Amino acid sequence: MDKYKNIKESFLNNFKDFENSLNGESKSDFHKIRKQAFNNFYELDFPDRKNEEWRYTNISPLLQQSFSIPNNIKLDATDLSNHILKGIDAYVMIFVNGKFSAEHSHLENIQKGIKIRCLADCIKNNDKDLLQHFGKYADCKNNIFTSLSTAFTTDGAFITVDDNCVIEKPIYLLFLTKAGNVNIQTQPRNLIVAGKNSQLKVIEHFSSTDNSTYFTNTITEIVAQENAVIDHVKLQEESINAFHIARMEVDQERSSNFTSHLISTGGKLSRNDLTSKFNGEGGEAMLNGLFLIEKDQLFDVHSFIDHAKPNCNSHEHYKGILDDNSHGVFNGKIMVRKDAQKTNAFQENNNILLSTNSLINTKPQLEIFADDVKCSHGATIGQLDNDAKFYLKSRGIGEEASKEILLHAFASDVVNHIKIDAVKNYAEEIITERINERKKES
Repeated sequence: MDKYKNIKESFLNNFKDFENSLNGESKSDFHKIRKQAFNNFYELDFPDRKNEEWRYTNISPLLQQSFSIPNNIKLDATDLSNHILKGIDAYVMIFVNGKFSAEHSHLENIQKGIKIRCLADCIKNNDKDLLQHFGKYADCKNNIFTSLSTAFTTDGAFITVDDNCVIEKPIYLLFLTKAGNVNIQTQPRNLIVAGKNSQLKVIEHFSSTDNSTYFTNTITEIVAQENAVIDHVKLQEESINAFHIARMEVDQERSSNFTSHLISTGGKLSRNDLTSKFNGEGGEAMLNGLFLIEKDQLFDVHSFIDHAKPNCNSHEHYKGILDDNSHGVFNGKIMVRKDAQKTNAFQENNNILLSTNSLINTKPQLEIFADDVKCSHGATIGQLDNDAKFYLKSRGIGEEASKEILLHAFASDVVNHIKIDAVKNYAEEIITERINERKKES
């Protein structure tokens, strides 16, 4: 057994309690998947900094904690109103401590051609569509956190869109944690399947009612079938003491188009693994991200775009603003396989360090095995541009106001690509609030 035996034993006890609570469901086909996943979890080792993929991300603070399965909890009106996106016209699913809350959700008058279901009901009904896709893209055999997620999967969103269906309203998934003084674990799991020639927008929003310590381990699997267009936004603003481990696996078929926007400000430790694979020609993928971190926060994104087929385009751009003793990690890998001719791939990571103690480790990567491609990558690390500050000050704008303008312009470059106005406006508010907080502290 590895050096983290205690936390594994803690999860083992949680899993036994979890099984005892399932009653007849413990004999279902889905629970067989859970049990196999837990066996994988127990046999695998937690990654340490000797593991190249975790070289700059120390997860020992997470593994020194113990976490329990949350009990049912009630939200009051203030809890929800303080965290839900204002002014958004969407199909709304609310999850409280990882469990779907029909009481607070809004799924009325759903457009024909889309099914929006909670995973718990689909598991209970042994849904064939769920079993066809679940875990087929986020394989848990060699990933301990994916194994853990699969073992404890109880709820999340299952969204399916019929062929040739354009969904006008976005689907808004709010994952709200109310931990109180208890260290809880939540393992929300989402599965999105978009049929041929379909279009939809999905928002995942992670937030918390207080600054408790808890563990979110979330996975989203996305299938974009031929000519499907999916626009995905993730807002991660959890407790400053929370641990957030996330994985998103995107399966892209011929001529599909997938766009991802990640805005991250929360978490003591936040790790995001993003993978998009082209399984057919003519696909396009865009991965954009912005992280704003301070104090001793750690943000880590590991992305992998797999150009397995020819005539596909990808564009990736991540930006970071780091203050105090915060630490950022960007590791973006683009693989262009031998037969993936006519690939066009771009990758860039830009970072601004606001303090001498903040740190960024950035590693954009290209692995190219085809000869007829256009690929580029790059990274920048620096402070605010002195020439730009001088220009603004020469126009009568003060030092602090100049910094505020430049930081906002730097961050907004990513936010402006978000197509949902309510989300874009909210992201702008987050940026302004974070910059103003720094201004007050200085």
